[in-house]
Amino acid sequence: MKFFSRLGNIIKWMLIVIVAGSIFLVLLFRFVPVYTSPLMFIRAYEQVKRGEQIRWHHQWVPLDSISSDLPLAVLSCEDQNFLIHNGFDWEAIKKVIDERVEGERYRGGSTISQQTAKNVFLFPTSSSGKLAWFRKGVEAYFTVLMEFMWDKHRIMEVYLNTIEMGDGIYGAEAVAQEHFGCSAKDLTRNQCAMIAVSLPNPIRMNSGSPTNYMYRRQSWCLKQMKWIGHFPTREELEEAKGETEGEREDEE
Repeated sequence: MKFFSRLGNIIKWMLIVIVAGSIFLVLLFRFVPVYTSPLMFIRAYEQVKRGEQIRWHHQWVPLDSISSDLPLAVLSCEDQNFLIHNGFDWEAIKKVIDERVEGERYRGGSTISQQTAKNVFLFPTSSSGKLAWFRKGVEAYFTVLMEFMWDKHRIMEVYLNTIEMGDGIYGAEAVAQEHFGCSAKDLTRNQCAMIAVSLPNPIRMNSGSPTNYMYRRQSWCLKQMKWIGHFPTREELEEAKGETEGEREDEE
């Protein structure tokens, strides 16, 4: 009995440390730039394993130093409900489930928030079965923490600074310099759209050397960007949030 009691206490304290540590880490990254990610280390290891020279291009820049067309482009291509959902796009998830059930080729249903959680806090591996569901559960846990502790601007800022955008290229500043010879602030609307369409597979789809398929996707992305209009400022988001809360209070 004493053994099981001690084991229970150990497990309890381990869970407390894990939960407290994860909350601290998410809170820390609300204010501190994210200079590295697990994926960056994995890619570097894969390059060494193949006998190649390490390619690691990354430079953190605040969202204000990135062209305003880039968050709009990734919003248009990757997650059009980003500003209104709480981390999960349930309609997209339902479509993915339906496609799996019907045996069709399915696409990912991850939101920008979920992708950010995976990039920053998890080691991306090709897992399946129960392990895949466990990883999805951990990803969902960090997504909830981020949505609670960060605002949408911070999530987009971290996303645009940590997402893989090419072979050994991570973040907006790095891809702007490597593929377009400029800073992230000076990216054109067309370049931003091209970067956005490359994100589903940035190793195969090089935004600096696009294929005909990528040009077609870019055209679609530009139309979506025009329809959405612009990525709102933090002040506009706060104002919209206040109006929504006011409407809820009036309804009650």
